[in-house]
Amino acid sequence: MARAPLLQLSGISLTFGGNPVFDGLDLVVQQGDRVALVGRNGSGKSTLLKVMAGLIEPDQGARVLSPGTSVGYMDQDPDLSGFATLGDYAARDLDPAESYKVEMVAEGLKFDPAMPVGTASGGQRRRAALAKLLAEAPELMLIDEPTNHLDIEAIAWLEKTLAETRAGYVLISHDRAFLNALTRATLWIDRGSVRRAEQGFAKFEEWRDKIWADEDEARHKLDRKIKAEARWAVEGISARRKRNQGRVRALQGLREERASQIRRQGTAALSLAEGPQSGKRVIEAKGLTKSFGDKPIVRDFDLRVLRGDRVAMVGPNGVGKTTLLKILTGEIAPDEGSVQLGTNLEIAVFDQNRAQLDPEATLWDSLTNDPQMSVSGRSDQVMVRGQAKHVVAYLKDFLFDEAQARAPVKSLSGGEKARLLLARIMARESNLLVLDEPTNDLDVETLDLLQDVLGEYDGTVILVSHDRDFLDRVASTTIAMEGNARVTAYPGGWSDYQAQKDPAPSEDAGRPRTEKPVQAAAAAPGPAPKPAAKPRLSFTEKHRLEELPATIARLEAEIAKLEQLLADPDLFTREPVKFRKATEALVARQEALSSAEEEWLELEEKAGG
Repeated sequence: MARAPLLQLSGISLTFGGNPVFDGLDLVVQQGDRVALVGRNGSGKSTLLKVMAGLIEPDQGARVLSPGTSVGYMDQDPDLSGFATLGDYAARDLDPAESYKVEMVAEGLKFDPAMPVGTASGGQRRRAALAKLLAEAPELMLIDEPTNHLDIEAIAWLEKTLAETRAGYVLISHDRAFLNALTRATLWIDRGSVRRAEQGFAKFEEWRDKIWADEDEARHKLDRKIKAEARWAVEGISARRKRNQGRVRALQGLREERASQIRRQGTAALSLAEGPQSGKRVIEAKGLTKSFGDKPIVRDFDLRVLRGDRVAMVGPNGVGKTTLLKILTGEIAPDEGSVQLGTNLEIAVFDQNRAQLDPEATLWDSLTNDPQMSVSGRSDQVMVRGQAKHVVAYLKDFLFDEAQARAPVKSLSGGEKARLLLARIMARESNLLVLDEPTNDLDVETLDLLQDVLGEYDGTVILVSHDRDFLDRVASTTIAMEGNARVTAYPGGWSDYQAQKDPAPSEDAGRPRTEKPVQAAAAAPGPAPKPAAKPRLSFTEKHRLEELPATIARLEAEIAKLEQLLADPDLFTREPVKFRKATEALVARQEALSSAEEEWLELEEKAGG
C-alpha cells in the first residue's frame, strides 16, 4: 500500500561560496519513513536537513509540504537567546497545559529544565533542542546528530522512544548501533548528488561499495575507449579526413565526459607512530578513592594496565569517567590510594572538549605553533613522525583543502575539529593514547579508519566513549562506572559487559569491585566449605619481589642509553665492532627486561592472593 508523501524536494540547487552543494536534487519523504542521512563530513548533510526544514532557501527548485503536515527540526547549535532556562526554550511552542511533556523527555535525556541558559554547556543546549522536538511530536522529525553528548543510558532511552513513535524521521548520526537499530531507508549524499536505498543503514556499506565498484568499472571502460579512439585519431584520420570529423568530435566528447566526472573524496591518512616501547606494566593503581564534596567517584579501586591493553570507560554523564581517566594518567591525585605509571611512557591526549585547539587560531597556526610539531626556522613545515612536511600537505592528509589552511578553527564543523586534533596527536610519537570521546562528529569512514589504526597500534589505549559499536570493535577491557563509586572492570567490549553484568544492582551497590563476581551456586544444607588457603610467598620470593623494581629500572635505563647510541646513523660505518656489540647488548637487555617484568607480575599476583 502506497504511503502519502510528507515532504518533496524538486530540482533543488544550492551554492555556497561559489561551490555547488546540490544541483538538481529530487527526493521524497513519506509517512512513517525512518531514514538515515549519511555522507562524509562536509558533504552537506546538515545543509540538506535545513533545506528540508525550510530554514535555508535554495537557489533553485521547490520544497513542497503536504497540507497540514507538521515538521520539527533539531539544530546542533540552537539559539537560546531570550530564554531564561532550558525548559523555557524546550516548551516555547507548547500549550502551557502540555509543558509536562518537556519534564518527561528531560528525565529520559537526563538534563535539568530549570538550568539557566547562561550556565548551560553546549551538550545541555543540544539536549534541550532535542527535548523540544520530542515534546512537540511533529509528523516529520529532522534530527541532526542527537546522540552527541548523550551518555549510553540516554542513547538507549532515545533509541526506544524513536522506535516506538509513529512519526517519520530523517536522522543524521555517526552512531552505527543507533542507525542500525532505527532506520529502514538510507539517503546518501555523495559529491553533490543524493541517492536513496530502501534499506536501513545496516546495508549501507554493501550498497555504497557496489556503486563505487560499478563506477570504477565504467570509468575503466571509458578510459580504454578514449585510448583506442585517440590511437585511431593519430593513425587513421589522414586517409578520410572529411568523413571522420564526426568521430574526432565524439572523441572530444568522451574526454569532456571523463574530465567532468567528480573524483571521490579519499579517506583521511590516519597513522600512529609508536614511540619507544614502554615497560610491560603501564599503570598500576591500588586502592583508588576520590570524591568531590559528598559525591563519591571511586572507592578502593584497583586496576593494572599492561602494554598493549585497550581499556574503555563507560557510564552515565557526570559519573566521573574523565576524573578517573585523569587520576590514572597522573593529572590529578586521588584522595586515597596510589597510581604508579610505567617507565618510558610517551602520552598523547585527545580531549572531548577540544580544549587543545584555540578557536581564534588558524589551522596553519594550530599545527606550526605546536612545540612538538614546529620545525626550527621554518614557519611552513611541521614535524610529522620524525619527518618535516609542508603544513598544507599534512592538512590535505586529513581532508582539509588549501583554502581552509588560513581559516580559523572556529569555522570548522565538529567532525573537522576532531580531524584537526587527530592530526596533532598523530604527528608525534606515543606509546599511550588517552582518548576522551574521540568518536563525536566523525563520519563513518573516518571512524572505520580510526578503529583500524588503533587495532594496529603497538602501544596502549585508554578511552572514554558512548559509541557501543566502537567499544565492541576496540576495547579489550571495559570499566563500567555506574554511580555511587560502583566501578567494575569487565573483559571485552560493550556487548561483553552487557552479557556479564548483574541484572540488577545488589544490596552492596555502593561497594566497588575490580572484577566480575562469580555467581554463587545454590546453597546446600550443611556447613560452608572452608576457603582455599591463599598462596604465600617464600622468603626468597619476597626478597626477589622487593628487588625486581630496581632491576627493571636499571635495565630500562641501560636500554635507553643503548638506543641513544644506536640512533647515530654513522656508527655502523665508523665503528662496526662497537655497533655489533651495542646491538647484541640491546637485544640481551630487552630479553632480560621482559623476563624481569614477567617474573614481577607473577610474584605480585601471588602476593596479592
